[in-house]
Amino acid sequence: MESFLGHAVSVFAAFFAIMNPVANTPVFLSLTSGDDEDVRHLVAFRALALAFAIVVVFAVAGNLIFQVFGITLPAFRITGGLLVFLVGYHMVQGDASRVQQPSSEDKKASREAELDVAIAPLAVPILAGPGTIATAVSFASGRGVSELMTTIAAFFVLCVVSYGFFLFGNRFVTYLGANGIKIITRLMGLILAVIGTQMVISGVSGAVALMQSGQAS
Repeated sequence: MESFLGHAVSVFAAFFAIMNPVANTPVFLSLTSGDDEDVRHLVAFRALALAFAIVVVFAVAGNLIFQVFGITLPAFRITGGLLVFLVGYHMVQGDASRVQQPSSEDKKASREAELDVAIAPLAVPILAGPGTIATAVSFASGRGVSELMTTIAAFFVLCVVSYGFFLFGNRFVTYLGANGIKIITRLMGLILAVIGTQMVISGVSGAVALMQSGQAS
């Protein structure tokens, strides 16, 4: 039971660090600054619902993706770990990671209609970016149904938490202030970099085990 709870906490912490609702709240507020409360709530709900659907698809289809493209889980963990580490590194430096933040083209397209921000850039790539997808596949693939359900449940809880951050974002940002947001973002970046390093270590260990089993056979 303790190992299960520990795994669930680890999965939630990894998702929380990489999706970072603390840092994403000011982004959400800026993207919906000209909207009324009803539209803002709808944008938040649609963005998080789409992000949840994307993560579930990749978590469930992770093994199939590996089989189709001939990818091993250790290789994906190493690559995903490096990607997660890169996002965390940019957060520690106080920079916006280019793999998790919208490009100028995304921002321009999102202004065509108020609700478009729910799809791009909010759902993709801010909420369900490459780092989030890599984390979901790494935790959910090759570990059984219980781990898959834990991964999905952890991300669902995070979506609910993020929805609360978005709804009460104005009070939250006013309370913490700009410096508070920067400090928390850097702490999240450090945690994220450590998680990425651990994913790489797990991937290397898995690759060595695969090579040893192949030689033994």
